[in-house]
Amino acid sequence: MYFDDQAGAMVGEHGALGVPTDDQLSRKLAMLIEGQCEGLGPVRAARKYGYTRQRYFQLRKVYEKDGALGLLNKVRGPKTKYRRTSELERQVIRHRFLDPDASAPVIAQKLRQTGFVISTRSVERVIADYGLQKKTLSMPPAS
Repeated sequence: MYFDDQAGAMVGEHGALGVPTDDQLSRKLAMLIEGQCEGLGPVRAARKYGYTRQRYFQLRKVYEKDGALGLLNKVRGPKTKYRRTSELERQVIRHRFLDPDASAPVIAQKLRQTGFVISTRSVERVIADYGLQKKTLSMPPAS
């Protein structure tokens, strides 16, 4: 069994099974099968699938530990809003309602004075997320 890039399919002795081009899980699994079971070897299998030797062994280790589900791509970056907590968002909203004319830098400064760690940009994001921007009057188009 091997993965045929041209056909986009897993090809075996008795037929072929199509694989969607964006299915990274199937490609990683096919690489491991070819490298470990079909005699291609780790280095050639990794090269064939566009991975490094190091990444091949990382994926093999993850597969041995977690199975095929371990090969799924993980979401990168922070998992929680560690700076913009729900309490901090409530305080930004509170300050906005107490003083609708206060700008984001003023609100950020007030929060920092009370012990919160927040940037002006984070205050701007909270204001935008909750639709608390100042309304501006627009003039009708000139005729």
